Amino acid sequence: LAAQAILIAGFVLLLFALAGNAVLGLLHISLPAFRVAGGILLFLQALTLTFSSPGLSSISESEKSDALRPGNIAVFPLAFPLIAGPGALSAAVLLMGRAQTIGEAAGVPVMILVCLLLTWLAMLAAERLLRLLGETGADVVSRISGILLAALAVQFVFGGLAEGPFRFA
Repeated sequence: LAAQAILIAGFVLLLFALAGNAVLGLLHISLPAFRVAGGILLFLQALTLTFSSPGLSSISESEKSDALRPGNIAVFPLAFPLIAGPGALSAAVLLMGRAQTIGEAAGVPVMILVCLLLTWLAMLAAERLLRLLGETGADVVSRISGILLAALAVQFVFGGLAEGPFRFA
């Protein structure tokens, strides 16, 4: 189940990383505008992590009921929206859009693969990690991750505003 969810999420993330900017061009959405939008989405995800609140979840009630039915949960909710959610997809497109060199552009898919590998390993070790960290330790890791993600989100918004038509620098 973990491997299937990682493969599906990886396909979606790599697709967004490699083709996201082309899709934005077809829709006439500037990269600065997408940076601001992606930053806002990442910030909302950061709030969810920081305050351990499911209130900002992108999963609707009907999606929750679908996930509770017996069947394969690798696609939903694991691959999407938990692993390859709006924040991760936005980050993939934004990081590719910021790439200045071929090395940087090649680094984004490589880092996506590294993150997916770490996610897969964490999924395999989830019970042991939770026992090791305890509930309080897991909450601390989640909240620190949320703060770091919030800082990255704000940086995306600042970058979008600095490059956009308003040029707030």
